[in-house]
Amino acid sequence: MKNLIVYIGLLLSVQLVAQPLPRITPEKAGIDSRHLQYADEVILQAIASREMPGAVLAVVSKNRMAYLKAYGNRQIYPSILPMEVNTVFDMASVSKSMSTAISVMILVERGKLRLIDRVNIFIPEFQGNIRVIDLLTHCSGLPPYAQIDSLKARYGFPNPEGLINYISTCKRDFEPRTVFQYSCLNYITLQRIVETVSGQSLKDFAKANIFDVLGMKHTCYQPEGETLERVAPTEKQPDGSVLHGVVHDPLARVMNGGISGNAGVFSDADDLAILSVALLNGGSYKGKRILSPQGVRVMTAIPESLKQFGRSPGWDLSSDYASNKGDLFSFYAYGHTGYTGTSIVIDPENKIAVILLANRVHPNDDGNMVRLRSMVANAVAASIRKL
Repeated sequence: MKNLIVYIGLLLSVQLVAQPLPRITPEKAGIDSRHLQYADEVILQAIASREMPGAVLAVVSKNRMAYLKAYGNRQIYPSILPMEVNTVFDMASVSKSMSTAISVMILVERGKLRLIDRVNIFIPEFQGNIRVIDLLTHCSGLPPYAQIDSLKARYGFPNPEGLINYISTCKRDFEPRTVFQYSCLNYITLQRIVETVSGQSLKDFAKANIFDVLGMKHTCYQPEGETLERVAPTEKQPDGSVLHGVVHDPLARVMNGGISGNAGVFSDADDLAILSVALLNGGSYKGKRILSPQGVRVMTAIPESLKQFGRSPGWDLSSDYASNKGDLFSFYAYGHTGYTGTSIVIDPENKIAVILLANRVHPNDDGNMVRLRSMVANAVAASIRKL
């Protein structure tokens, strides 16, 4: 009987934290709902211009969901399916921040590694004086990407070991800490460090230490079941099929089998809202903690020695890739974008988060959301009336 009571208590605890954010009207969050219509307009115009088939916009304020809306369609090939607010998206490079970087910081907090540790402590064959923080901030010198056809011919596929061997020994583009160069190889290397130190796959570590802790029910690598049913498809393939529930990024999909440090996470607006609140609250949500306040602070601030690059250990504050912040949020706002059309911006000064999710690569990889993200961010920022 005692064990049953404990089990029921644990179950109720999980169910409690797993609930989505409470929803309030924009006005109760100090936001002008009429001004938010400008965000609606630019999103609908982008859909009409065929920049994307559809989107979901979420605005989080005061630990509540202040605005949540779906636009257009989540699928237009081979049939049309309307977009819904609970649609699950291929998060692409947002995976770097919401999974890989947070996992690294969790291990730092547990005393398992240091940001200034050299990579070859964990990957002995890894060449060069590159540190963990250099990978996190994209100033390592690693090339931006790798040729898939060449990797397939050399190592076969999927072959995570072959991929990390290539990254460990490939030619570096510059000396560490001298140039900023965004690179997926940085975060695939971080994946190997997380897996080496923790003894778990990145998929299992992130699930156990981030997604499950916060009750993010539809956030995962390699989605299955109900989560898979909600997934918005991405790009049409040569055989006429579309990628559905399979990561779009070639390195993640082909070489790493869907579990990768640079891409591979699938998620929805409700779950991303929960993660945003946790970060705004110093690492915790409803009493469930993934990071300490100190860890969040370090993770979301640009290191003094790397100020010129504009990147924190896991997020973007002011690099050339940070245009999704728009023009009106504070300097301290941080975020990340994903190639498939995903974006998240979190502003701790204004205590607000903007989540814009789209599948711009469906059915063909010909949409462009760079300006749209900025304009949506501006419309949301300008709607704030009270902090």
